[in-house]
Amino acid sequence: MQLWDCNGQPGQQWNITTTGELRVFNDTMCLDAYQKGTTAGTRIDVYTCNGGANQQWHVNTDGTITGVQSGLCLDATSAGTANGTANELWTCNGGTNQKWTTGGSTTTGGTTTGGTGSGGAFYVSPTGSDSAAGTQTAPWATFAQAQTVAKAGDTVYFRGGTYAYTRANAGCSSQTASVDAITLNKSGSPGSPITYSAYPGEEPVFDFSAMRDNCRIKGFDVTASWIHLKGLEVTGVRQNNNLNHESWGVWITGSDNTFEQLDLHHNMGPGLFIQNGGGNLVVNCDSHDNYDPLTSNGAGESADGFGAHISANHPGNVFRADRAWWNSDDGFDLINAYSSVTIENSWAWLNGYLPGTTTASGNGNGFKAGGYGGTYVSNGVKHTVRQSVAFNNRSAGFYANHHTVADDIFNNTAYNNHPDYNMLGITSSGAATGIGTLRNNIAYGGTLTSNMTGTNASNNTWNLGVALSDAQFQSVSTSGWSAPRQADGSLPVLPYLRLAATSTLIDKGVNVGLPYNGSAPDLGAFEH
Repeated sequence: MQLWDCNGQPGQQWNITTTGELRVFNDTMCLDAYQKGTTAGTRIDVYTCNGGANQQWHVNTDGTITGVQSGLCLDATSAGTANGTANELWTCNGGTNQKWTTGGSTTTGGTTTGGTGSGGAFYVSPTGSDSAAGTQTAPWATFAQAQTVAKAGDTVYFRGGTYAYTRANAGCSSQTASVDAITLNKSGSPGSPITYSAYPGEEPVFDFSAMRDNCRIKGFDVTASWIHLKGLEVTGVRQNNNLNHESWGVWITGSDNTFEQLDLHHNMGPGLFIQNGGGNLVVNCDSHDNYDPLTSNGAGESADGFGAHISANHPGNVFRADRAWWNSDDGFDLINAYSSVTIENSWAWLNGYLPGTTTASGNGNGFKAGGYGGTYVSNGVKHTVRQSVAFNNRSAGFYANHHTVADDIFNNTAYNNHPDYNMLGITSSGAATGIGTLRNNIAYGGTLTSNMTGTNASNNTWNLGVALSDAQFQSVSTSGWSAPRQADGSLPVLPYLRLAATSTLIDKGVNVGLPYNGSAPDLGAFEH
């Protein structure tokens, strides 16, 4: 890689990702220390992105860019300034040939040039101090301090370890009030979010189990927009009286945020809950073992894995590649959502039980795709659930929940639920009816369907008359679905409930706008 006059071409447009990569050429190549070199003089090039430590960088607030693997600075060789000057790793020395600016952010491209730093990096550690500089060697201690300083385009890295909270940031005004452990109310900007990320390879744990505030608790209260939370573990949010419904791990009313690779577990309420706001993406997150023992309408009745109960005019919320298991209520719950929500490529199992047992608890649906408390409303909206898997849930795998509008239920796999698909809707007169548009779905094991009269259903296993057996699948194992995710946070690749090469469910679907192989889409969540 070499210096050249700025010209706005793809070779000068860099994306700084939350994993520390500097991507170029439309995100296809990464800034790379040649042959994983770690010594001064190692040349810098661009190479296919592979997740290696030699492709991870810290963009620092003093304008330097340092290699995660080497600790050395990105350097214009021999302090050159002419076109064609090579770049290399070199011992950091404060020279202007080691200072760079970024015109973009952690998610949006910008030209990288020599000069003063922006889009900086800060650091927080359980052993840090808020009177420190917030650098890698002198990190802060708290989220609050990081938010005070960070601005649009900045990244705050949280080092591994436990961040233990013992009280909220304000007192309870009453026993039915709500308080926050962490309030995120400072927004980034379009294309330049504020990113709060786990330091690469480390696991920061936010533990709220010692809080005794005598009202409802939000672990994270996200009222800001254009922020990105990544790689954080959220656990232990409590209920401390029985006068309320649930508490919440992460509560969201902001818009255009990204919640990525969060591990949300053992909270007394939903792991993540979108109350309002639009354009939020919840991706590659896990929510499990959540149970609300003190909820006022009954123990276990409100601890969903993920929820979105948003008001009208907040479209664009998406749950993608998320997993929900052993939550005492539902895996995913869209009741009282007056703006459309999409759930895709997600898995839900063993919901509706006390975590770790098969003792019945709350509702127990894998995907509860709507409803307005069992009554008809004239402004209900269509939700979409696609390419998702539900199995061994105490109640339905996919449930319309008295919804008023036909949801799109496309290319899903349901196994051994009770039933697999329950499309119970409600008419304007208050009568029960089947409701939903269902295509390319698999129902196998358990009770297959209920409340189908009135739906628009075709090219599903129960419509096609195909004989189903275990032989249609590579495996029907229900163990191992909580296996570790891949290095980039994506779901593990498992053989379970994927079609066998000889399956008669291959190419039996109809085109619903999703990518497919062969002459037609396959049935189920996984294209062969």
